[in-house]
Amino acid sequence: MTVKVRFAPSPTGFLHVGNIRTAIINFLYAKKNNGEFFLRLDDTDTQRVRDEYRDMILQDLEWLGLKHDLFFKQSQRLQNYQQAKDLLIKSKRLYECYETEEELNLQRKSQNASGIAPVYNRNALKLTDEQKKNLRSQGLKPHYRFLLDERIITWDDKIKGKITYDGRHFSDPVLIRKEDENGFGVPTYTFCSVVDDIDFGITDIIRGEDHITNTAIQIQIFEALNATPPSFAHLALVKASSGKISKREGGFDIKSLRNEGYESMSIVNFLAQIGTSDSLKIYQDFQGLIEDFSFEKFSKSATNYDIIEITNINQKLIQDIDFNFVLKRLNELNINSKISKIFWDFFKGNLHFIHEIQEWIDICFGNFSHPNKPEDQEFLKQCLEVLPNVTTDENSWQLWLDSIKKISPRKGKELFMPIRLALSGKESGPELKHLVNFIPRLQIISRLSN
Repeated sequence: MTVKVRFAPSPTGFLHVGNIRTAIINFLYAKKNNGEFFLRLDDTDTQRVRDEYRDMILQDLEWLGLKHDLFFKQSQRLQNYQQAKDLLIKSKRLYECYETEEELNLQRKSQNASGIAPVYNRNALKLTDEQKKNLRSQGLKPHYRFLLDERIITWDDKIKGKITYDGRHFSDPVLIRKEDENGFGVPTYTFCSVVDDIDFGITDIIRGEDHITNTAIQIQIFEALNATPPSFAHLALVKASSGKISKREGGFDIKSLRNEGYESMSIVNFLAQIGTSDSLKIYQDFQGLIEDFSFEKFSKSATNYDIIEITNINQKLIQDIDFNFVLKRLNELNINSKISKIFWDFFKGNLHFIHEIQEWIDICFGNFSHPNKPEDQEFLKQCLEVLPNVTTDENSWQLWLDSIKKISPRKGKELFMPIRLALSGKESGPELKHLVNFIPRLQIISRLSN
């Protein structure tokens, strides 16, 4: 049997690191097993769905390299949900309810006050056909609940191990919200997801542990629709070290990370490996991650998301990145300077992001100027007097340094720092022996004279 998994975001916000991690794990599992990775948009919530979110989901996944084998939207499948609804009504597993939200709130408050668990009391099952007809004649539209069996629900989770729930502790879930003028209500995620998973032959559902109670309920819906439930794996949640991760909270979305200059594989490397027993490795492509993938490595405990870790990964990743890829990225970033591989190799150790090379391009090739300290100006003038005629040779700096030491008593930082600041304006960076090779001699003279 071909492994089939799905990533099912809702286009009601930008993708954040939590749900992208789920997408990455689904993708790796599919590729590890020569399976298929489906993309489904859960877009039946018309009040909150936005085209900009849908478009950005597709862009984010493409940028990350998560190529899907099949794409569909729930909004295109309303007829399929209607058929499943009719089947459940016929088998008496879906029933009409007419309580308002206010009535349900009062019921819950009464149960809480009596020390009773706030589980739906199933009063709607007692309605006669005549009572339902009267309620409809008053303009009330029904919603539909799924009649849960009050039995033990259990499954072997690929990450959590054996999980057991008692069906008596759940309220019958609403699968269809209030009917519209066409007689068809809005199907909920709980319902649509099961119908889709059946129709598309999903073999494995991999999602966050916040869906575990949904799974307990959905297993019964699968069975009521005469289908065998797929296998399940529930990932421990990702928690932010400085706040909540949510697509409604800024700072954690993939769009922002991309705009800040992170490489896609830095994000993939981080999210694929946090929460596992492996020490973090940095791969330039997916192949190593696919080969190393195993659910046995995943922790049952929540894991932390720290932007500093991704920044460190990004810095390490670009040290070994192919130079042709660098040129491609520079073109995407509209950095048009035709730098050489030698230039890149000299300066890449000082970069956290590829776009930061622009600063060193400006320093080396632009009309850079740094105000030299008054107490250093006489020393810099002496340095100019012994500046070699050729500054592009590999040993130019050493020849210049030897000459400076003969005419000045300065040593160590007192000698190096005024020159470094005059040439780059920075107290740290590439070695001076490289800087003098790339800054034109006339610019060196100008900067030391400033």
